[in-house]
Amino acid sequence: MMKKISILGSTGSIGRQTLDVVRANREAFCIMGLSGNHNIDLLEAQIKEFQPKIAAVMDHEKALELSKRLGKCSTEVLAGMEGLIAIATMEEIELLMTAVVGMVGLLPTIKAIQSKKNIALANKETLVTAGEIVMEEARRNQVKIIPVDSEHSAIFQCLKGYNLKEVNRIILTASGGPFRGFQRNQLEKVTLEETLKHPKWNMGKKISVDSATLMNKGLEVIEAKWLFDLEQHQIEVVVHPQSIIHSMVEFIDSSILAQLGCPDMRVPIQFALTYPNRVENQLQRLNFSELRELTFEKPDMENFTCLKLAIEAMNQGGSYPTVLNAANEVLVDRFLQRKIGFMDIPNEIESVLENNPFKKVEDINEIIVIDQWTRDFVNNRISS
Repeated sequence: MMKKISILGSTGSIGRQTLDVVRANREAFCIMGLSGNHNIDLLEAQIKEFQPKIAAVMDHEKALELSKRLGKCSTEVLAGMEGLIAIATMEEIELLMTAVVGMVGLLPTIKAIQSKKNIALANKETLVTAGEIVMEEARRNQVKIIPVDSEHSAIFQCLKGYNLKEVNRIILTASGGPFRGFQRNQLEKVTLEETLKHPKWNMGKKISVDSATLMNKGLEVIEAKWLFDLEQHQIEVVVHPQSIIHSMVEFIDSSILAQLGCPDMRVPIQFALTYPNRVENQLQRLNFSELRELTFEKPDMENFTCLKLAIEAMNQGGSYPTVLNAANEVLVDRFLQRKIGFMDIPNEIESVLENNPFKKVEDINEIIVIDQWTRDFVNNRISS
């Protein structure tokens, strides 16, 4: 029986790779909904190939243009947040792949959970900003949250069949990014082009920048806390430049389980789509006789302060992870526009956290208010 799915962010890196997995398993999946941001050329091609019932574009004018292009096509084109929510809550779907980047994924994911849809979660910001609320909604609605990030997928797989009470700690691996080993004076001079050249993974621009600053790992630490119901002292980060071990779990008896594989996001994507089953694929296999070394080192949190700031925000709790995430989104976007330098990202995030007037967070509406305050605050600082 075909599994009916929707994809939020089908034109992004994870979304495109999700459709690669679907293409390789045509008999297993039916695409019911697709959404994109600005790239309506690619979204148009995806719609013609997969014939979803609904498509959505965040920009209303681009949604109108796409609708005109499609003409008599049976796919209904919607716009804005309402369109994303419509795709996320379609009655027919069994699984929602949330592959959008940023805070925009929060509300559609919440609505999908409340509609009792299982979630393949590639949008880490959802749990960073509202982890407690999201996981409680998932428990209440008996919804499965299946992580797609390679690190969290690895932990999820290692924990299968085990009780969380048997876990001593989890070890999240990081490649170290393109500037591993750089000192602060070197980081002050790096370019956008250098930042986007990730040494191991094929990722979108925003996540590539986050990987270079180590903010990506910081967000993953916060996400792991909520996904696996852990305390901060149970989460460790280690730099593993080869990106072969995707993460590890140490149990209370000192045994460690690791999940290994070639660095290819289609593997954890396929696992999330086919869970609880595994299916064969033609992706690259590890050849252990060709592996020369697997090395590990502590992350450099003195020069790459984003990881330290994320851990501090997690420990402070309340509004701090939301402020951290919103500030990072704005600053990464400004960096991608060449309006600020690489080191302005951690420097400005630290300033915003110090000026955060909010403490506790009661509900999603408060999170949205805090998120908007942070964006306004950062934009005003940069403009002035």
